[in-house]
Amino acid sequence: HVQLVESGGGSVQSGGSLKLTCTASGYILMSCAMEWHRQAPGEERELVSSISSTGTPTYADSVKGRFTISRDNAQNTVYLQMNSLKSEDTALYYCGTGGTDAIVTPIHWAQGTQVTVS
Repeated sequence: HVQLVESGGGSVQSGGSLKLTCTASGYILMSCAMEWHRQAPGEERELVSSISSTGTPTYADSVKGRFTISRDNAQNTVYLQMNSLKSEDTALYYCGTGGTDAIVTPIHWAQGTQVTVS
């Protein structure tokens, strides 16, 4: 049984920082790409960042230079460090994986964590 558990969301003022953590159990992440998506109210879910099994990151243009994705395969954990947060970053953030090293629509999702920037 694959389970992804997130933590680290919260409320911050504009310009602040948060770090999201996603830990997998029942699943070995080492060979899988991991993704962070977000969904704001009334908006579609969008891909924010991804990281390949070997650590190659991608970022949406809206977060480049502000967000950093990283992973610790030994801990089955992926992180999203979010700096210089803006009000438009307010959303429900989800980590997910498609179960391969490709960036595809995830088949496994975490429960979501709220990030609110005011």
